[in-house]
Amino acid sequence: FHQARSPFVQTARCYATPVRRKRKDIPSQLDDLPPTMLKKDYADVPIMDSVDDVVRKLLSLEMASQKEKMKVKTQQLVEKVRRSPNDNGSFEVQVAILTAKIRSYEEHLQRHPKDKDNRRRMLMDMDRRKKLLSYLRRVRYDAFENTCKQLNIQYTLPPPYTRRVTKRWMVKKAFCLKVFQEAQKLKKAERLKQRRE
Repeated sequence: FHQARSPFVQTARCYATPVRRKRKDIPSQLDDLPPTMLKKDYADVPIMDSVDDVVRKLLSLEMASQKEKMKVKTQQLVEKVRRSPNDNGSFEVQVAILTAKIRSYEEHLQRHPKDKDNRRRMLMDMDRRKKLLSYLRRVRYDAFENTCKQLNIQYTLPPPYTRRVTKRWMVKKAFCLKVFQEAQKLKKAERLKQRRE
């Protein structure tokens, strides 16, 4: 049993279909990686010079996943700041690794702004990086400056300690001010009395 659809129902159905929005081209930190570059695991293999073009293409970043591209990008950032070729755990290297992670989270959140789980992870990584940078600034200022310059990080000093404004604190402050003003009035009255005498 087939019922002919009325044009009204058809237009209503078309009206109800969701409009597909065009994705904005969000700039990525991985854009500057050349597609012919080899993956991290195969970059130092000596046989790579003699392999076929198809194999080389398969092992290059052109066919790589996001995770493999991130590995290469992290390695590039680490190379900029490491103290020696064997340095894998210094504060500068840790800051570089966290910076790569934070930038990838930022790109992800631009596409998916409601992803609260990744936002939380990004904020946690930002806190860790801030602690590492503040320690570097205290202990080795030259390394701190070099790290910020190489990784293009803008470090802002933490604000001086400020008390969190709560309702209880505001009421207490208002009460203390009132008591202080009453005490000043009493003192003023006593001084006038003494002058008159």
